[in-house]
Amino acid sequence: MAAHGAEPEAVGARVGTGEHRLTDGAGRSRLRIRASATLKAGEWVEIRSAEEIRRTLDRNAQLEGLPFMPEMLRFCGTRARVCARAHKTCDTVDYVGGRRLFNTVHLEGLRCEGDAHGGCDALCLLFWKEAWLRKVDGSGDREAGAGCTEEDVRRGTRAPGEAEDAPDPTYVCQATRLLDATVPLRRSDLAQYVEDFTSGNVTLRRIFADAVFVAYSTVVGGRYGLGTPLRWLYAAWQGSPFPDRPGRLPAGAKTPSRRLDLQPGELVRVRTLPEILETTDENLRNRGMGFHQEMVPYTGQVYRVRRRIERIVSEKTGRLIRLKNDAVILDGVVCQGRHINNSRRFCPRAVFLYFREIWLERVEPRPGDPGS
Repeated sequence: MAAHGAEPEAVGARVGTGEHRLTDGAGRSRLRIRASATLKAGEWVEIRSAEEIRRTLDRNAQLEGLPFMPEMLRFCGTRARVCARAHKTCDTVDYVGGRRLFNTVHLEGLRCEGDAHGGCDALCLLFWKEAWLRKVDGSGDREAGAGCTEEDVRRGTRAPGEAEDAPDPTYVCQATRLLDATVPLRRSDLAQYVEDFTSGNVTLRRIFADAVFVAYSTVVGGRYGLGTPLRWLYAAWQGSPFPDRPGRLPAGAKTPSRRLDLQPGELVRVRTLPEILETTDENLRNRGMGFHQEMVPYTGQVYRVRRRIERIVSEKTGRLIRLKNDAVILDGVVCQGRHINNSRRFCPRAVFLYFREIWLERVEPRPGDPGS
């Protein structure tokens, strides 16, 4: 297993044109893979049959360290559009930066429902290896693997050797195996931004806009005495508050709560940033849950509740966590990778953002609104 947070040379090395070799912590070769995907955002693919996909997997139901999960079987034989090439992703295990992936894409709207993982509510956007897909015109290579059975796919959701009836199971999923299926991504790797554009993930306009934001943020946070007017100018120009603000309460102070008992389908308005800052400590946390920069552009806007978050699989331990306090996700409200640090900028993973109910207010639907 790769050392968490190690430099790329410790866990992956270039071995030839277009190829990398992943190694374990002792430097032993683990597997050899092509360095880049070929599918681009916007292209249509057909997901191969379950039998074809199983032939690409090892006995742990994995390809290149990435699990194929039972929740993905329902999509076999269907068509979907590539929403992004997953050539990089954020580290949600150790939170130390970005990670590099190979031969992988995300498909539009295809998320994990958590059925085989204790009913996990996270709704993660699924990773798809190109070997599991074919272009609609029928092209696309199928890579050979050791092969596995349906039972192997089901058993692959648990830690090796663990009994199926274990009272507190350790789950295995794409999120928990992320570090094994990737290599670290250097902050200085400018090639990632080239691939962001050539893959169709990001437009040149957005790349330019984000470069301007980085420069602007540097000036705002500098000792030039310009922070206040520049934050005001940003809000007037963007129609959204400047995203980097501390919470109002002291670190470690008890933070307030408010229970709305929101249900899927209800309309809510995300409260304004000043209102939300009054409910968080200076580290932007409310009862342990963070409100971060990627959530700021959604403030003041109306959205529909997608799901209550009651249990999630811990990416670090594989154990099912039952949330003690309220949390919901909202339709279309996902991390866009715009305001976080450079090693995760333009991350295409589109993770749903979690909201405390005190950060929201219920909105009564008007006649004629969809679903009213």
